[in-house]
Amino acid sequence: MGLFNSLRSEFIDIIEWPETEPGILVHRFDRHDNEIKMNAKLIVRPGQRAVFVNEGRIADAFDPGTYTLTTKNIPLLTTLKSWKYGFDSPFKAEVYFIKTTEQLDRKWGTPNPVMLRDEDFGMVRLRARGNYSYRVGVTKEMISRFVGAQGDFGCETIEDQIRVKVISSFSDCIGEHKFPALDLAAKYDEIGAFMADKLRDDFQRLGLELLSFALENISLPDEVQAAMDQRTSMGALGNLNNFAQYQAANALRDAAQNQGGSGNMLGMMMGAQMAGGVSNALHQPPPLPAETKYFVAVNGAPTGPFTPAELKRKIAAQELTGDSLVWAEGMKEWGQASDKPELRALFGAAPPPLPEK
Repeated sequence: MGLFNSLRSEFIDIIEWPETEPGILVHRFDRHDNEIKMNAKLIVRPGQRAVFVNEGRIADAFDPGTYTLTTKNIPLLTTLKSWKYGFDSPFKAEVYFIKTTEQLDRKWGTPNPVMLRDEDFGMVRLRARGNYSYRVGVTKEMISRFVGAQGDFGCETIEDQIRVKVISSFSDCIGEHKFPALDLAAKYDEIGAFMADKLRDDFQRLGLELLSFALENISLPDEVQAAMDQRTSMGALGNLNNFAQYQAANALRDAAQNQGGSGNMLGMMMGAQMAGGVSNALHQPPPLPAETKYFVAVNGAPTGPFTPAELKRKIAAQELTGDSLVWAEGMKEWGQASDKPELRALFGAAPPPLPEK
Protein backbone atom coordinates (compact mmCIF):
# COMPACT_ATOMS: atom_id res chain seq x y z
CA MET A 1 0.00 0.00 0.00
CA GLY A 2 2.89 2.31 0.78
CA LEU A 3 4.40 1.65 -2.62
CA PHE A 4 1.09 2.52 -4.35
CA ASN A 5 0.79 5.79 -2.49
CA SER A 6 4.38 6.51 -3.33
CA LEU A 7 3.70 6.03 -7.01
CA ARG A 8 0.62 8.23 -6.91
CA SER A 9 2.59 11.01 -5.30
CA GLU A 10 5.04 11.14 -8.16
CA PHE A 11 4.98 14.45 -9.97
CA ILE A 12 3.29 14.49 -13.37
CA ASP A 13 5.76 14.83 -16.23
CA ILE A 14 3.42 14.83 -19.30
CA ILE A 15 0.17 16.78 -19.67
CA GLU A 16 -1.94 15.91 -22.72
CA TRP A 17 -5.44 15.03 -23.94
CA PRO A 18 -5.68 12.27 -26.55
CA GLU A 19 -9.40 12.97 -27.25
CA THR A 20 -10.56 9.39 -26.98
CA GLU A 21 -14.24 10.30 -26.51
CA PRO A 22 -16.11 12.03 -29.36
CA GLY A 23 -18.43 14.94 -28.66
CA ILE A 24 -16.34 16.39 -25.81
CA LEU A 25 -15.69 20.11 -26.14
CA VAL A 26 -13.78 20.79 -22.93
CA HIS A 27 -11.72 18.28 -20.92
CA ARG A 28 -10.16 18.89 -17.54
CA PHE A 29 -6.80 17.20 -17.13
CA ASP A 30 -7.10 14.55 -14.42
CA ARG A 31 -4.28 14.96 -11.91
CA HIS A 32 -5.60 12.60 -9.17
CA ASP A 33 -4.61 15.29 -6.64
CA ASN A 34 -0.99 15.14 -7.81
CA GLU A 35 1.05 18.23 -8.39
CA ILE A 36 2.43 19.26 -11.74
CA LYS A 37 6.19 19.15 -11.88
CA MET A 38 8.00 22.23 -13.02
CA ASN A 39 9.70 21.51 -16.38
CA ALA A 40 6.95 19.00 -17.18
CA LYS A 41 6.00 18.49 -20.85
CA LEU A 42 2.74 19.98 -22.14
CA ILE A 43 1.52 18.49 -25.43
CA VAL A 44 -1.24 20.39 -27.23
CA ARG A 45 -2.44 18.60 -30.34
CA PRO A 46 -3.77 20.30 -33.50
CA GLY A 47 -7.33 21.45 -32.98
CA GLN A 48 -6.77 21.93 -29.23
CA ARG A 49 -5.88 24.69 -26.84
CA ALA A 50 -4.64 24.23 -23.29
CA VAL A 51 -5.70 26.70 -20.61
CA PHE A 52 -4.26 26.95 -17.09
CA VAL A 53 -6.84 28.13 -14.56
CA ASN A 54 -6.09 29.37 -11.09
CA GLU A 55 -9.07 29.61 -8.73
CA GLY A 56 -11.53 30.06 -11.60
CA ARG A 57 -9.40 32.62 -13.42
CA ILE A 58 -7.67 32.08 -16.77
CA ALA A 59 -3.93 32.28 -16.31
CA ASP A 60 -2.06 31.08 -19.39
CA ALA A 61 -3.20 29.54 -22.70
CA PHE A 62 -1.18 27.42 -25.13
CA ASP A 63 -1.81 26.81 -28.82
CA PRO A 64 -0.86 23.50 -30.53
CA GLY A 65 2.72 22.46 -29.82
CA THR A 66 4.99 20.87 -27.20
CA TYR A 67 6.10 22.98 -24.26
CA THR A 68 8.39 22.63 -21.24
CA LEU A 69 6.61 24.31 -18.34
CA THR A 70 8.73 26.89 -16.55
CA THR A 71 8.02 30.21 -14.89
CA LYS A 72 9.06 31.84 -18.16
CA ASN A 73 6.28 30.42 -20.34
CA ILE A 74 3.57 30.59 -17.67
CA PRO A 75 4.08 34.21 -16.63
CA LEU A 76 0.49 34.96 -15.59
CA LEU A 77 0.29 31.88 -13.41
CA THR A 78 3.68 32.79 -11.96
CA THR A 79 2.36 36.24 -11.09
CA LEU A 80 -0.85 34.89 -9.56
CA LYS A 81 1.12 32.39 -7.48
CA SER A 82 3.66 35.07 -6.47
CA TRP A 83 6.56 32.86 -7.52
CA LYS A 84 10.00 34.31 -7.81
CA TYR A 85 11.72 34.09 -11.14
CA GLY A 86 13.41 30.72 -11.58
CA PHE A 87 11.42 29.01 -8.82
CA ASP A 88 11.64 25.27 -9.49
CA SER A 89 9.16 23.18 -7.54
CA PRO A 90 5.86 21.35 -8.18
CA PHE A 91 2.71 23.45 -8.40
CA LYS A 92 -1.06 22.97 -8.58
CA ALA A 93 -3.20 24.42 -11.35
CA GLU A 94 -6.27 23.22 -13.20
CA VAL A 95 -5.52 22.49 -16.84
CA TYR A 96 -8.37 22.46 -19.37
CA PHE A 97 -8.05 21.28 -22.94
CA ILE A 98 -10.47 23.00 -25.33
CA LYS A 99 -11.39 21.55 -28.69
CA THR A 100 -11.01 24.47 -31.11
CA THR A 101 -12.03 22.63 -34.28
CA GLU A 102 -15.25 23.68 -35.99
CA GLN A 103 -18.28 21.67 -34.90
CA LEU A 104 -19.93 21.06 -38.28
CA ASP A 105 -23.49 20.31 -39.34
CA ARG A 106 -25.19 20.78 -35.99
CA LYS A 107 -28.92 20.37 -36.54
CA TRP A 108 -31.74 22.58 -35.37
CA GLY A 109 -35.48 22.48 -35.89
CA THR A 110 -38.82 23.68 -34.49
CA PRO A 111 -40.35 20.95 -32.29
CA ASN A 112 -43.70 22.78 -32.39
CA PRO A 113 -45.20 24.84 -35.24
CA VAL A 114 -44.68 28.59 -35.27
CA MET A 115 -47.81 30.66 -35.97
CA LEU A 116 -47.75 33.20 -38.83
CA ARG A 117 -50.47 35.66 -39.79
CA ASP A 118 -50.59 35.46 -43.60
CA GLU A 119 -52.45 37.80 -45.94
CA ASP A 120 -53.36 34.96 -48.34
CA PHE A 121 -54.17 32.05 -46.03
CA GLY A 122 -54.92 33.70 -42.69
CA MET A 123 -53.22 31.98 -39.75
CA VAL A 124 -50.54 29.52 -40.90
CA ARG A 125 -48.46 27.07 -38.84
CA LEU A 126 -44.81 26.82 -39.94
CA ARG A 127 -42.06 24.33 -39.19
CA ALA A 128 -38.42 24.98 -40.02
CA ARG A 129 -35.09 23.18 -39.86
CA GLY A 130 -31.46 23.88 -40.69
CA ASN A 131 -27.88 23.53 -39.49
CA TYR A 132 -25.09 25.62 -38.01
CA SER A 133 -21.45 25.32 -36.98
CA TYR A 134 -19.51 26.80 -34.11
CA ARG A 135 -16.38 26.46 -32.03
CA VAL A 136 -15.44 27.06 -28.42
CA GLY A 137 -13.60 30.24 -27.55
CA VAL A 138 -11.29 31.02 -24.63
CA THR A 139 -13.30 33.74 -22.86
CA LYS A 140 -14.57 34.63 -19.41
CA GLU A 141 -17.90 33.13 -20.47
CA MET A 142 -16.11 29.87 -21.18
CA ILE A 143 -14.79 29.81 -17.59
CA SER A 144 -18.25 30.38 -16.09
CA ARG A 145 -19.78 27.78 -18.40
CA PHE A 146 -17.18 25.05 -18.53
CA VAL A 147 -14.99 25.29 -15.43
CA GLY A 148 -16.84 23.43 -12.74
CA ALA A 149 -17.07 20.20 -10.87
CA GLN A 150 -17.44 18.07 -13.98
CA GLY A 151 -14.33 16.94 -15.80
CA ASP A 152 -15.76 16.83 -19.33
CA PHE A 153 -18.21 19.14 -21.10
CA GLY A 154 -19.98 17.70 -24.17
CA CYS A 155 -21.85 19.09 -27.17
CA GLU A 156 -25.25 17.90 -25.98
CA THR A 157 -25.15 20.01 -22.84
CA ILE A 158 -24.64 23.33 -24.63
CA GLU A 159 -26.59 22.55 -27.80
CA ASP A 160 -29.82 22.07 -25.87
CA GLN A 161 -29.54 25.73 -24.89
CA ILE A 162 -28.62 26.72 -28.44
CA ARG A 163 -31.76 25.13 -29.92
CA VAL A 164 -33.99 27.16 -27.63
CA LYS A 165 -32.30 30.39 -28.73
CA VAL A 166 -32.48 29.41 -32.42
CA ILE A 167 -36.23 28.73 -32.23
CA SER A 168 -36.77 32.05 -30.45
CA SER A 169 -34.78 33.84 -33.18
CA PHE A 170 -36.82 32.16 -35.94
CA SER A 171 -40.10 33.20 -34.30
CA ASP A 172 -38.87 36.79 -33.97
CA CYS A 173 -37.79 36.87 -37.62
CA ILE A 174 -41.10 35.55 -38.93
CA GLY A 175 -43.10 37.89 -36.74
CA GLU A 176 -41.00 40.96 -37.55
CA HIS A 177 -40.68 40.59 -41.33
CA LYS A 178 -44.17 39.14 -42.01
CA PHE A 179 -43.09 37.33 -45.16
CA PRO A 180 -46.12 35.95 -47.10
CA ALA A 181 -46.28 32.16 -47.10
CA LEU A 182 -46.08 32.17 -50.91
CA ASP A 183 -42.75 34.07 -50.75
CA LEU A 184 -41.01 32.07 -48.02
CA ALA A 185 -39.21 29.76 -50.48
CA ALA A 186 -37.45 32.80 -51.96
CA LYS A 187 -36.52 34.28 -48.56
CA TYR A 188 -34.34 31.52 -47.07
CA ASP A 189 -31.14 33.56 -47.40
CA GLU A 190 -32.69 36.67 -45.86
CA ILE A 191 -34.17 34.73 -42.94
CA GLY A 192 -30.92 32.82 -42.35
CA ALA A 193 -28.84 36.03 -42.38
CA PHE A 194 -31.21 37.74 -39.95
CA MET A 195 -31.09 34.80 -37.57
CA ALA A 196 -27.29 34.55 -37.74
CA ASP A 197 -26.88 38.24 -36.84
CA LYS A 198 -29.27 37.85 -33.93
CA LEU A 199 -27.64 34.65 -32.64
CA ARG A 200 -23.98 35.75 -32.65
CA ASP A 201 -24.31 37.63 -29.39
CA ASP A 202 -26.18 34.70 -27.83
CA PHE A 203 -23.39 32.32 -28.86
CA GLN A 204 -20.75 34.69 -27.50
CA ARG A 205 -22.49 34.81 -24.13
CA LEU A 206 -22.27 31.01 -24.08
CA GLY A 207 -18.53 31.15 -24.71
CA LEU A 208 -18.93 30.06 -28.34
CA GLU A 209 -18.24 31.53 -31.77
CA LEU A 210 -20.93 31.07 -34.43
CA LEU A 211 -19.19 30.27 -37.73
CA SER A 212 -22.08 29.47 -40.08
CA PHE A 213 -25.85 29.27 -39.99
CA ALA A 214 -28.25 27.99 -42.65
CA LEU A 215 -31.99 27.58 -43.07
CA GLU A 216 -32.68 24.38 -45.01
CA ASN A 217 -36.46 24.20 -45.17
CA ILE A 218 -39.69 25.84 -44.06
CA SER A 219 -42.65 23.47 -44.28
CA LEU A 220 -46.30 24.49 -44.42
CA PRO A 221 -49.35 22.48 -43.35
CA ASP A 222 -50.67 20.00 -45.91
CA GLU A 223 -53.84 21.99 -46.55
CA VAL A 224 -51.85 25.16 -47.30
CA GLN A 225 -49.53 23.27 -49.64
CA ALA A 226 -52.58 21.82 -51.42
CA ALA A 227 -54.02 25.32 -51.87
CA MET A 228 -50.70 26.54 -53.25
CA ASP A 229 -50.54 23.61 -55.68
CA GLN A 230 -54.07 24.36 -56.85
CA ARG A 231 -53.23 28.01 -57.43
CA THR A 232 -50.12 27.00 -59.37
CA SER A 233 -52.16 24.63 -61.52
CA MET A 234 -54.72 27.32 -62.29
CA GLY A 235 -51.94 29.67 -63.35
CA ALA A 236 -50.41 27.00 -65.59
CA LEU A 237 -53.72 26.37 -67.37
CA GLY A 238 -54.08 30.00 -68.37
CA ASN A 239 -57.31 30.67 -70.34
CA LEU A 240 -59.80 28.08 -69.08
CA ASN A 241 -62.07 28.47 -72.13
CA ASN A 242 -59.21 27.64 -74.49
CA PHE A 243 -58.25 24.71 -72.29
CA ALA A 244 -61.81 23.37 -72.37
CA GLN A 245 -61.93 23.66 -76.16
CA TYR A 246 -58.59 21.89 -76.39
CA GLN A 247 -59.90 19.06 -74.22
CA ALA A 248 -63.06 18.82 -76.35
CA ALA A 249 -61.00 18.70 -79.55
CA ASN A 250 -58.97 15.83 -78.11
CA ALA A 251 -62.18 14.00 -77.28
CA LEU A 252 -63.42 14.43 -80.86
CA ARG A 253 -60.11 13.20 -82.23
CA ASP A 254 -60.19 10.13 -80.04
CA ALA A 255 -63.76 9.44 -81.09
CA ALA A 256 -62.86 9.78 -84.79
CA GLN A 257 -60.06 7.26 -84.34
CA ASN A 258 -62.48 4.77 -82.83
CA GLN A 259 -63.28 2.11 -85.46
CA GLY A 260 -66.49 1.04 -83.77
CA GLY A 261 -68.99 2.52 -86.26
CA SER A 262 -71.90 3.52 -84.09
CA GLY A 263 -69.48 3.96 -81.27
CA ASN A 264 -67.57 6.36 -83.49
CA MET A 265 -70.68 8.45 -84.11
CA LEU A 266 -71.66 8.28 -80.45
CA GLY A 267 -68.21 9.41 -79.43
CA MET A 268 -68.32 12.35 -81.83
CA MET A 269 -71.74 13.38 -80.54
CA MET A 270 -70.58 13.10 -76.96
CA GLY A 271 -67.45 15.10 -77.74
CA ALA A 272 -69.43 17.83 -79.43
CA GLN A 273 -71.93 17.90 -76.57
CA MET A 274 -69.12 18.06 -74.05
CA ALA A 275 -67.46 20.90 -75.93
CA GLY A 276 -70.70 22.85 -76.10
CA GLY A 277 -71.53 22.14 -72.46
CA VAL A 278 -68.11 23.15 -71.17
CA SER A 279 -68.06 26.22 -73.37
CA ASN A 280 -71.52 27.27 -72.15
CA ALA A 281 -70.51 26.63 -68.56
CA LEU A 282 -67.44 28.76 -68.90
CA HIS A 283 -69.11 31.59 -70.87
CA GLN A 284 -70.76 33.84 -68.32
CA PRO A 285 -72.70 36.98 -69.30
CA PRO A 286 -70.59 40.11 -69.13
CA PRO A 287 -71.22 42.49 -66.21
CA LEU A 288 -73.76 45.26 -66.70
CA PRO A 289 -72.30 48.64 -67.67
CA ALA A 290 -71.77 50.95 -64.73
CA GLU A 291 -73.82 54.11 -64.46
CA THR A 292 -72.09 57.32 -65.46
CA LYS A 293 -71.55 59.58 -62.46
CA TYR A 294 -71.31 63.35 -62.82
CA PHE A 295 -69.57 66.05 -60.81
CA VAL A 296 -71.56 69.28 -60.39
CA ALA A 297 -69.99 72.74 -60.00
CA VAL A 298 -71.45 74.53 -56.96
CA ASN A 299 -70.11 77.98 -56.05
CA GLY A 300 -66.99 77.37 -58.14
CA ALA A 301 -66.14 74.00 -56.50
CA PRO A 302 -66.80 70.47 -57.78
CA THR A 303 -69.24 68.31 -55.81
CA GLY A 304 -70.13 64.67 -56.31
CA PRO A 305 -69.94 62.44 -58.15
CA PHE A 306 -73.70 61.80 -58.41
CA THR A 307 -75.67 59.03 -60.09
CA PRO A 308 -78.53 59.93 -62.49
CA ALA A 309 -81.02 59.17 -59.70
CA GLU A 310 -79.25 61.59 -57.37
CA LEU A 311 -79.14 64.23 -60.10
CA LYS A 312 -82.88 63.84 -60.63
CA ARG A 313 -83.50 64.53 -56.95
CA LYS A 314 -81.28 67.62 -57.17
CA ILE A 315 -83.32 68.85 -60.15
CA ALA A 316 -86.52 68.37 -58.17
CA ALA A 317 -85.00 70.34 -55.29
CA GLN A 318 -83.91 73.06 -57.80
CA GLU A 319 -80.27 72.45 -56.83
CA LEU A 320 -79.43 71.54 -60.44
CA THR A 321 -80.55 73.46 -63.55
CA GLY A 322 -79.84 73.13 -67.21
CA ASP A 323 -77.25 75.89 -66.93
CA SER A 324 -75.29 74.10 -64.18
CA LEU A 325 -71.81 72.99 -65.14
CA VAL A 326 -71.18 69.23 -65.00
CA TRP A 327 -68.27 66.87 -65.74
CA ALA A 328 -67.93 63.09 -66.04
CA GLU A 329 -65.07 60.70 -66.84
CA GLY A 330 -64.26 60.89 -70.55
CA MET A 331 -65.22 64.58 -70.94
CA LYS A 332 -62.46 66.97 -71.92
CA GLU A 333 -63.95 69.94 -70.07
CA TRP A 334 -66.92 71.07 -68.06
CA GLY A 335 -70.21 71.67 -69.90
CA GLN A 336 -73.81 72.70 -69.22
CA ALA A 337 -76.13 69.95 -68.03
CA SER A 338 -78.68 70.76 -70.73
CA ASP A 339 -76.07 69.99 -73.42
CA LYS A 340 -75.81 66.34 -72.32
CA PRO A 341 -78.49 64.17 -73.94
CA GLU A 342 -78.48 61.69 -71.05
CA LEU A 343 -79.09 64.57 -68.60
CA ARG A 344 -81.49 66.56 -70.76
CA ALA A 345 -84.10 63.87 -70.32
CA LEU A 346 -83.93 64.31 -66.57
CA PHE A 347 -85.22 67.89 -66.83
CA GLY A 348 -88.31 66.76 -68.78
CA ALA A 349 -89.94 68.41 -71.81
CA ALA A 350 -90.69 72.13 -71.48
CA PRO A 351 -94.44 72.87 -72.01
CA PRO A 352 -95.36 75.09 -75.03
CA PRO A 353 -96.48 78.69 -74.36
CA LEU A 354 -100.18 79.19 -73.56
CA PRO A 355 -102.30 80.48 -76.49
CA GLU A 356 -103.26 84.17 -76.45
CA LYS A 357 -106.84 85.01 -75.69
